[in-house]
Amino acid sequence: MKRGSKKPKNLFSDLPQSFPEELMEVIAEDQHARIERIVSHGHVSPEGFWYDQQEHEWVVVLHGEAKLIFENDNDPLHLKPGDHVLIPAHRKHRVEWTAPDEPTIWLAVFYRADPK
Repeated sequence: MKRGSKKPKNLFSDLPQSFPEELMEVIAEDQHARIERIVSHGHVSPEGFWYDQQEHEWVVVLHGEAKLIFENDNDPLHLKPGDHVLIPAHRKHRVEWTAPDEPTIWLAVFYRADPK
């Protein structure tokens, strides 16, 4: 929501009917953190691709289901609504599966570690 805006936005609205790639929308950001709404619908990470991010990521599934897998782990984390996980910076991970029959709505908070 823009500063001073009196009209709220809803995380569950404005969902496209179909889309070729995950939808990532920045909701708020500054130099320290970024909050994104991510919408998946059967999307997965490309074969052999691993996220290796500079920031820490806290992510929660609000709707739908997903499976995340971390490098050197054999068992994916199966996330359902309300499940959340903190992914430390440079912890390689990928989206192994998202529900194909409904949108999976994620809320992700990215932030950098305090350099102290």
